[in-house]
Amino acid sequence: MHKISNFTGQARHGWERMTPAAFGMSRFHQDMPTPQPLRRPQGSPGIVSQPASEASPVNLSFNVPFASNLAGPEPDEILHSSPGAFQRWTFPAGTPEGTPTHKLPVHVQNEDTLRSLCAYISEQSGGHIQATVTSSEPKTGPALHRKSQGLVTNVCISGDGDLVFKMRAKILNETPIMMRSAIVDIDPGLILDGAETGIRSSVLSHIDLCAKYTGTDIFLLKPRSADTSLANPAYSEETDSGLDQRYRVNIFGDMESVEHAKTRALMMIDQILKHKIDVIKLEVSMHTLVSGRTGKNIKMIESATKTAIYFPPPFPGVFGYVPPHATRRAADEIFITGETQERINQAKQKLKELVMSIKLYSKDAVVSASKIDNILLDRLEKVRKIMETNGSHVLFPQLGSQRGLVRVQGTEVLHVERTVKEIMALAGQFFSASWWIMMPDPSQGPTLRAPSPEDIRIMLSDICTNSGAEISFEKFTFTINGSDDAVKAAMMVINQIPFVKKTPYQMRVKIELANEHKEFVSGKKNGKINKIMGQSNVQIIFDGFNEYNFYIDVVGSQYEATKNGLDLVEQEMPASISFHVPDQYHKRIIGIGGQHIQRIMKKYSVFVKFSNAMDRGGVGKDDDDIKVDNVICRTPARNAQSLDLVKQEIMDMVEKADAEFVSETVVINRLYHRELIARLPEIEELEKKWNCKIDFPNTELASDVVTISGPEYQVPQAVDAFLGMVPESHEIAFQKSDELEAFFTSPEFFNELRQKFRSQYEVDVHANPELSSLPKSATASVERICGPSEGRLVLTYTRNNAGGLKDAIDFLISQLVPRGLDASTVQGAIPRPKSDSFEDSLPFFESKLLQNAPSLHSTDSPSRSSFADADSTAVSERASIFDRLRKPGSLSSISSFMSRKNQNNSPGTFFKHASSNASKASLISMESRESGYRHFWNDSGVNLPEEDASNTTVSGGWPSRYQDNKFPFGSGGSISGDRTPKHEPRASFDSGRPPTSHSFSSYPAPIGPHHHTQIAGSGNGSGNHLNLPLR
Repeated sequence: MHKISNFTGQARHGWERMTPAAFGMSRFHQDMPTPQPLRRPQGSPGIVSQPASEASPVNLSFNVPFASNLAGPEPDEILHSSPGAFQRWTFPAGTPEGTPTHKLPVHVQNEDTLRSLCAYISEQSGGHIQATVTSSEPKTGPALHRKSQGLVTNVCISGDGDLVFKMRAKILNETPIMMRSAIVDIDPGLILDGAETGIRSSVLSHIDLCAKYTGTDIFLLKPRSADTSLANPAYSEETDSGLDQRYRVNIFGDMESVEHAKTRALMMIDQILKHKIDVIKLEVSMHTLVSGRTGKNIKMIESATKTAIYFPPPFPGVFGYVPPHATRRAADEIFITGETQERINQAKQKLKELVMSIKLYSKDAVVSASKIDNILLDRLEKVRKIMETNGSHVLFPQLGSQRGLVRVQGTEVLHVERTVKEIMALAGQFFSASWWIMMPDPSQGPTLRAPSPEDIRIMLSDICTNSGAEISFEKFTFTINGSDDAVKAAMMVINQIPFVKKTPYQMRVKIELANEHKEFVSGKKNGKINKIMGQSNVQIIFDGFNEYNFYIDVVGSQYEATKNGLDLVEQEMPASISFHVPDQYHKRIIGIGGQHIQRIMKKYSVFVKFSNAMDRGGVGKDDDDIKVDNVICRTPARNAQSLDLVKQEIMDMVEKADAEFVSETVVINRLYHRELIARLPEIEELEKKWNCKIDFPNTELASDVVTISGPEYQVPQAVDAFLGMVPESHEIAFQKSDELEAFFTSPEFFNELRQKFRSQYEVDVHANPELSSLPKSATASVERICGPSEGRLVLTYTRNNAGGLKDAIDFLISQLVPRGLDASTVQGAIPRPKSDSFEDSLPFFESKLLQNAPSLHSTDSPSRSSFADADSTAVSERASIFDRLRKPGSLSSISSFMSRKNQNNSPGTFFKHASSNASKASLISMESRESGYRHFWNDSGVNLPEEDASNTTVSGGWPSRYQDNKFPFGSGGSISGDRTPKHEPRASFDSGRPPTSHSFSSYPAPIGPHHHTQIAGSGNGSGNHLNLPLR
């Protein structure tokens, strides 16, 4: 293992031996950590009864992050619950409607347990510690920019300094904070019994055993409601219903327990699938290094060996809470499941080879102890994303330990440094402040009465509850820590306290910022800072902190002046946006002697910096480096609105084929991911062809979502080609007849009808097939058991052609009705989508106003139950004009398609290079997938021209259309890189200050669901022996 601080000759990367700098006037000694060995405490701190001599009393108030707004499952959806879970997570019978979630028995019980713990602490300390608990709902108002959290539980501890912080750590580590829920979807065929009437008892008993072993509450829920009004319009009804048929395992508990139970549930599914299970041990700090950046190494191993690899959560032990009688998952255990033991052994061997080939670099970084706690409580998912992006590991001390050292490990110096910088940028999202009250000398006359200890406790709890910051009070000094908005809200409340307003005071706010931005904020010869100090009557001090960050101290003796000075400093902080421009365009954009880019920078007052492959670590690096953000635009926050304009002007110089990088998501059944990963060479070819990146979720996430990112103009084609690898099937049942049976065995059916379907709709038709002969479908569904009088047609197609399925079914029925099909007995036809109330009113008009068009076919609407002559059929029974517009064979629909295809401005032109197996019907309907509203004149799926500009809803997986508007920032507003919004007063729930980091701190995608965890077993793989010993 190579210690980076021992390296020499690394000047290019700026590595230096770290010496922690002084904090200046910061909070006591807790915020001034000294580097020390990173050891986690083995147990909760004991209660010390004897205080240190001459220690001044400290009052500390903090919120306990109970997830009191976490609701349980709907009672009518529950099929099974683990012992006691139903009583804890549902309201008792007779509870009034509208009862708030925080009154659920589980939340009430957690609060009662906390009160008992605080009472016990107070009793055992012999009066040296006083801990009180208050629960209330924070006040709302425009001045308090806080996210509504329902009930807030606050603890105020009074006592001797060191003891107070030990008790805070004890409370946080013995309380079930940050509870959450997770869902694992299970295909019905895996858990239903033979008659498909109920759940197998072995599955239910295994769920109960898993809940007891992991200390969680587990529910088995019914499939999601098939409410068409809630269905995602981005998919066909068939695709939605296939995923909505799955049962759900809903897990509730603390973070580590939920991830453990989730992994066990996933492994239970593997056991039902007759897969073997094995385990390999590897130090937890090596897991992300072995996985590689974005987990690509693991995906390659899973592809080569056809196994599933389940990693444990990356932050074991940072939260000390363990449920009673529960077993924690070993932090170094990696579970591997596969169809045979040979495949598992291959995966284990490949993992060992990876471990042996890794070069390890590590670096320690000093971070304020209070900010480490804030990161653990509020930004842990962002840290996880940083680790995955850089293939590095971040080792944190335990929550509340008051240690200020973080260790980062990685396989390359460059990735370690990126990780450290991004962690430092996260720390910069939190402020700290001090407020010194200068009480006058009593000998010089009458003075104000100092608040009593009880008054202080009430005051601190009120401030903390309403601001969200952590506050301590010692020797007439308030110390505040929290997010920027929380600290400012706390200071606003403190300013309203009578005894504070009537006494002299001094206040200081500390902002942490990257060293590279020092000159940016101060201006030439400190001009910006001097101007702010002159305008607002405050003192601004730049105070060095560590190798990466420095402090900006804003000091004042009046609240309004200090607040104004702080606002002005924040407006000078760097707002940035980063994005990707292929390296070959950089010279063109910069221009001869920098003329082009200088003109843009002067025009918008924005600094633009380009980095090429050499700056990012040289040629020959990972392919991922090709698409990292390599252009960063930076400007003071007050000018943040110009960033998008600069980006647009730069992107206008880039060819459309390499235009802005965007991301699309596609929902595919999780179990089918394994089939797709096994075809990794085909996927890599697809990525090269369309210059896109296809990312599968980590196995332990149990997510169905696959992300496809790349140039805006090429992502739709890549999505279409990728979905061409996903097979689907749809089943239609009907009443048998001899005439139909004869037709299904005739050459006319095989040579004419099936061929026409393949060429026109890219759909194949199988009549009464054996299920084993059908290709595997990605949408697992319960196969209906057909009676002896029922026939079955199975339509097989690929997902990119799912848009033409409805028209294909209508056409199929219209072809089979003359051959003896009774249309009234058809089951499985896709209903016509509901448009709006206007269409419902049309039958009440005089029929002559809406005369039916002449028939273009030998039959009327194929979905009607009767097909008599037009003369003998009532007008209301005949097909309306809307049905005729919708018919795939009608002249109107073909001419509509041809006219749209010939228009250059049609979004359909994007698909002219789509995959070769995409039919006209599927391309038309793919084009309209975005629209959640189906136009009643146009049910065929072809959007009318006036809809093109409006219906650009964020896609759930179908290609988006590009608008030629002034700011084409990507489909559905998805922007690669760190885009900073306009900096103006608003409710901020994350950090009110724009990001101050380098472009590598960007998070182009939202933080996904939590990593979770799973089931060991002996590995016999039998679906009938689920009650295996759980480690």
